[in-house]
Amino acid sequence: MENNIDNLIKISKNLKIMIVEDDESTVTYLSHLLEDIFDDIIIANDGLEALEYYKKEHIDLIITDINMPNMDGIQLIENIRKRDSEISIIILSSHNESHFLMKGIELGVNGYILKPVNVDGLLRTLMNTIETINLRIKVDVQKAELESINNDLEQEMIKRISQIYALNQEIKETQKEVVLTMAQIGECRSKETGNHVKRVSLYSELFAKYSGLNDEEIELIKEASPMHDIGKIAIPDSILNKPSRLTNEEMEVMKTHAKLGYDMLKHSSRDLLRVASLVAYEHHERYDGLGYPRSLQGEEISIYGRITAIADVFDALGSARIYKDAWSDERIFTLFEKERAKHFDPELVDIFFKHKEEFFAIRDSYNDV
Repeated sequence: MENNIDNLIKISKNLKIMIVEDDESTVTYLSHLLEDIFDDIIIANDGLEALEYYKKEHIDLIITDINMPNMDGIQLIENIRKRDSEISIIILSSHNESHFLMKGIELGVNGYILKPVNVDGLLRTLMNTIETINLRIKVDVQKAELESINNDLEQEMIKRISQIYALNQEIKETQKEVVLTMAQIGECRSKETGNHVKRVSLYSELFAKYSGLNDEEIELIKEASPMHDIGKIAIPDSILNKPSRLTNEEMEVMKTHAKLGYDMLKHSSRDLLRVASLVAYEHHERYDGLGYPRSLQGEEISIYGRITAIADVFDALGSARIYKDAWSDERIFTLFEKERAKHFDPELVDIFFKHKEEFFAIRDSYNDV
């Protein structure tokens, strides 16, 4: 942890942070933890006070609670986003604040810190966010410098453009980290098996590879597939974690997570979140058209949705859940043979059987302890 703090001190030089929190103990804890990292920390007790500070001073990073008097965290973010789409914002949130997490995604927040605050999680989120801030500053500087380069310095311009491309690639990697964090939040709330999203990601990558997708598409589905169940953060705990079979009415509520996940992600123009929105929307569609939420059939379902569907089911069947034991391999094989061209894309079923040793190797490498 000391190394993390030392690294944060190095990269946070000259950055101004504002903590927006009405709970005195949380403010004291965060202030004590961050006072050695940031030279300038502003404390606001609610969103209204924070907005006034924001209007008067340059602030690089905001950490805000959600439930506060006068103006809550969501209203604060909405007001700030009207003026600045770039400023980095991190939400403080409890697991049961699902609708706030959904809204935060829509508003383009940079990360989430779950209460009670975990020091390692906080430092990791801060590290990713501050790296993004510094990279954005570097990119802005590089762009400004490029605009002043004389046309005769073509080779120098090419060099600088390459530097900007490399920096933008680093920003993309940071975005991937945020996406994975969001997926892990959903996993934590639904009490899924510990490595579920990691295994689904690697299974999806393997299916994509043997389906003939290009390298860019393979990487996209690998990074997007962990978001397949993000809509479950909006499902009530009483249904999401019920230890017995759901009633018909409860099942209908559970099914809404596919559309909810799509609605959370559909507004982004970024390729990663665009694919993640399709994965969330389509991973419960069936090849024979009997799935939900839209009863799509065959190749009406995107290849991303078809791949995530079989990857998710394979992992779910082979994992113990609060309401069932893990299935045996032979029982899974029987189901896949039966559901070929029914639930699952027949080509993907064939890929699974042809390369099942590779799928089992992934499962064994990331087995839940």
